[in-house]
Amino acid sequence: NIIHLHIPAGATPKDGPSAGITMASALLSLAINRIIKKPLAMTGELSLVGSVLPIGGLKEKVIAARRHKIRQIIIPSGNIRDLDEIPGNVKEGITFHPVKTIDEVLDILFPKKGKQ
Repeated sequence: NIIHLHIPAGATPKDGPSAGITMASALLSLAINRIIKKPLAMTGELSLVGSVLPIGGLKEKVIAARRHKIRQIIIPSGNIRDLDEIPGNVKEGITFHPVKTIDEVLDILFPKKGKQ
């Protein structure tokens, strides 16, 4: 089956590919009927071969996650240096999960039995 996602302009401004891993994770969750239980945020462009690519605006995304009391964030490994630009009081209490591939994302979201 082919799935086509269309994200219309609508009222919420958005640009860039940074929701790639989020959309892929949501679709897989639906397909395998497993809920993503952790309250977490994620951002990252997803390449056609499963690589997670760097995104822009990490600081703003971390601030928004903190505002919503999210304490775990999956980020592209290529954005690790961007964490230095975020004030310590904003990062405090947040666990960052840097990833290079969609497989690493899925290991965090859907841990194997016994690793939860």
